[in-house]
Amino acid sequence: MLRIILVLPGATDLDSQGRIKGSLDVPMNANGSAQAKETAEALSEEAIDLLFCSPCLSAQQTAEQLAKDGQIKIRVLEELRNLDRGLWHGRLIEELKESQPRVYRQWQEQPQTVCPPGGEAIEDAQKRVQKAVRKICKRKKSGTIALVVPEPLASLVRSHLEIAEIGDLWAAECRCGSWEAIDLAAGAPQ
Repeated sequence: MLRIILVLPGATDLDSQGRIKGSLDVPMNANGSAQAKETAEALSEEAIDLLFCSPCLSAQQTAEQLAKDGQIKIRVLEELRNLDRGLWHGRLIEELKESQPRVYRQWQEQPQTVCPPGGEAIEDAQKRVQKAVRKICKRKKSGTIALVVPEPLASLVRSHLEIAEIGDLWAAECRCGSWEAIDLAAGAPQ
């Protein structure tokens, strides 16, 4: 069996303010650093064999906490970069909800049908995630792999691994500093 531990990076100032972070490269704030430390402590007994992370700063900072003082090598994968949210980057989620309620609702209910102006389509991000997950899972057929990726990309990873709906990406947008384990049986689609 292969266990994937999906780790959300610690919070940034943008997360705390309810802003759309997307692919902006923002460091963790003090709260995020505390979250990353708590996550590392919670996972300290896990025998993590491989550790992959998004290229964003908050994911790399969180991965450093998980690396057990360098005992686990961190592999940064460009394919795990967060969704490019184009002109939505840095905007308050509530502001977008008020100014574009139809688009907000559409992104909430059918995110595959919305592409932020100048941003990346969900379908393109899903293909990128699937390619990355296949590449990762080829390296290790059993054991434990940690993936440190921010939301909403983490929702796409989860959706792919569990063969499930993506879910409400607005609700996921500012979720950070937590983790979950996804166990994949041998031969499960990846």
